[in-house]
Amino acid sequence: MALSHRIRIIGGVWRSRQIQVLDQQDLRPSSDRVRETLFNWLGPDLSGLKAIDVFAGSGALGFEAASRSVDEVVLIENDKRIYNQLLTQYQLLTSYPTRGEVKILHGDGVAYLEGARDQSAQLIFLDPPFSQPDLLIRAAQEAGRVCHDQGRGGIYIECPNSFDLTELEGLLPNWTLIKSMETAQVKAVLFRRSSS
Repeated sequence: MALSHRIRIIGGVWRSRQIQVLDQQDLRPSSDRVRETLFNWLGPDLSGLKAIDVFAGSGALGFEAASRSVDEVVLIENDKRIYNQLLTQYQLLTSYPTRGEVKILHGDGVAYLEGARDQSAQLIFLDPPFSQPDLLIRAAQEAGRVCHDQGRGGIYIECPNSFDLTELEGLLPNWTLIKSMETAQVKAVLFRRSSS
């Protein structure tokens, strides 16, 4: 099994621990800079939140959230090889346990959201393969229903920087884009529920 590189967890219980990432097309872990910015937006304490990493991939976002004391994080991965790699990496990380629960599921992330109860999570990560923009559109629509951020979590989206943010805002009518950053390849944005 070809392993391309390692990425490190930036903060929390697993700070500086390394995750091995498979060398596989469409597997593009969030960069250190992007993750550091995101978790600065979210704050150091994620206790009390349930998080869903809809397109888990390397596990960078889900494991980072688990490291920072979320009550529960669900990582969903459709590709069997990548799913197995997530299980392996999690087993290595748990030599130092976190306080929350981590579930790693093999399956379709959008289907998982479609089957989830309304307002049953407080933090949702959407970082699908950039080659499949339709996945992001479908997932964003469902995330708006499933997420109730309680003013602390939100819906985080990572997409190609060519993606039109007004389209995302249209998919999330009861949500407000509160934070955004852009790198050479990536737009990273955080939505919070609009106050009624």
